[in-house]
Amino acid sequence: MIKLVFTGLWVCAVTLASVYFSVQVATAPAISPDDAKKAQQELVKGESINVPVIANGQVTGYFLTRISFMMEKGKANALQIPLPELTTDELFSLLIGNKTIDISHAQNFDVAGFRADLKKRMNERLGGDYVTDVLIEQLDYLSKEETHGGETVGKRTVKPVKIVQDAAKDKVPVE
Repeated sequence: MIKLVFTGLWVCAVTLASVYFSVQVATAPAISPDDAKKAQQELVKGESINVPVIANGQVTGYFLTRISFMMEKGKANALQIPLPELTTDELFSLLIGNKTIDISHAQNFDVAGFRADLKKRMNERLGGDYVTDVLIEQLDYLSKEETHGGETVGKRTVKPVKIVQDAAKDKVPVE
């Protein structure tokens, strides 16, 4: 009879310990402030934009760009101004107006500075802190000679100059 009581107590102890352990493991981990901030953001995909490079009154090449933005959820839908058109306008201003990129020294391009400047300009145009981060998916340069001056001659494959390579993977958040 005493073996039966000890067996019952042992089963109760093991059951209580396993329930306690499963409850401890099943609780959700604490959410860090960075994770909470990321959960409140959404990715606004950018469109491919071709920006002509003009020198001496002629087109000398094209920037091929695709830039996306991280914005707070719901803010992108509440915008009065269409985001793709605004992005195109700001890219024209940055890449042509300010001469941010020197094609002869593309390896010296300041990616973090470009992101910060684009973020600042977009937020100024939108009238608040809408853009939280800028993601560069593509930023290449294609000269006019490589495009055959607009003519289709043969089937030669054109390789654009990569100004930013794998920027989305190596990106440093801009605050």
